[in-house]
Amino acid sequence: MKRLGFLTLVGIGAFLATFFIVRRGSEQHSTPNAGAPGPVPDGMVWIPPGTFTMGTDSDAGWPDEKPVHRVRVDGFWLDVTEVTNAQFRGFVSATGYVTTAEKAPTAEEILAQSPPGTPAPAAEMLVPGSLVFTPTDGPVPLDNFAQWWSWTPGACWQHPEGPESDLAARENHPVVQVSWDDAIAYANWANKRLPTEAEWEYAARGGLDRAGYVWGNDRPSNEQPQANIWQGEFPHTNTLADGFLRTAPVKSFRPNGYGLYDMAGNVWEWCSDWYDRDAYSQTSKTGVIINPRGPERSSDSLRPFTSQRVQRGGSFLCNDSYCSRYRPSARHGCSPDTGMSHVGFRCVKSSDAGKK
Repeated sequence: MKRLGFLTLVGIGAFLATFFIVRRGSEQHSTPNAGAPGPVPDGMVWIPPGTFTMGTDSDAGWPDEKPVHRVRVDGFWLDVTEVTNAQFRGFVSATGYVTTAEKAPTAEEILAQSPPGTPAPAAEMLVPGSLVFTPTDGPVPLDNFAQWWSWTPGACWQHPEGPESDLAARENHPVVQVSWDDAIAYANWANKRLPTEAEWEYAARGGLDRAGYVWGNDRPSNEQPQANIWQGEFPHTNTLADGFLRTAPVKSFRPNGYGLYDMAGNVWEWCSDWYDRDAYSQTSKTGVIINPRGPERSSDSLRPFTSQRVQRGGSFLCNDSYCSRYRPSARHGCSPDTGMSHVGFRCVKSSDAGKK
């Protein structure tokens, strides 16, 4: 498979129709690393084992977040922040790794994810690149994301907005333009893994079971921003009330109850699970689910030709007028070989001592 975002921008506009967003946390409800089973790994925090309510039945929730169901997870270590550009640079320097966005897609890979009869992309479009967000000049209908996303040759983790951009003064920002495959490669190198969708949501809630946001139930505030999201009218006017148009340095906002930063907003984060739009309706009546690892394969009636992995946490594009996905239960899927300028990741480390 190769870059769902690319094929979308060259003629499969119906594929993605459900992108973007979440928000963040303010009050502390536990002491970070309390009950940790051993020394704290550098840059990580202990998430204790527990049972929580996964998903939402609220009006704000999208269909794939419903119905709620009870889940128990073992304890685990989780990166305090999203993986930064500096950390990812260390990985690339040590291994010589080349990301998905730095490789040219092939027509065969793109057509494998397309409906039958889709014409082959033009040869001049088959170059390394990725999807970049650009604000529109004014209000536009919100049913066509191609108005603010564009396939940009040369866009990659080192050049997030295209070849004329760089990482100057962004070493401490989350790395973006990374595919799920890239995130897996980094995690393996770091002797870690990607979180499961259940682990991610449990950690994001920070002990606030059933809360609407990772900081509680108060709506996001422009006066005291809780996360890096979009203020104003999406996708053309950002008032910058939180101080950021795109990514923010990690730890720019208060942590949640487990001491985790940016579990809402900033960038979407890859999880290990395959995405199934109807997963919750299939598991909600089976009692408490122990350490779910997700479905065996991807399933999505809206994107039947593309296998997808789960993304969580929302991004700097979160906005009430578009999708309101700055909530701990919000979820969506994306092709694992797609990188975008609002997608990153963080990692998990398992601990046998956490199984209680």
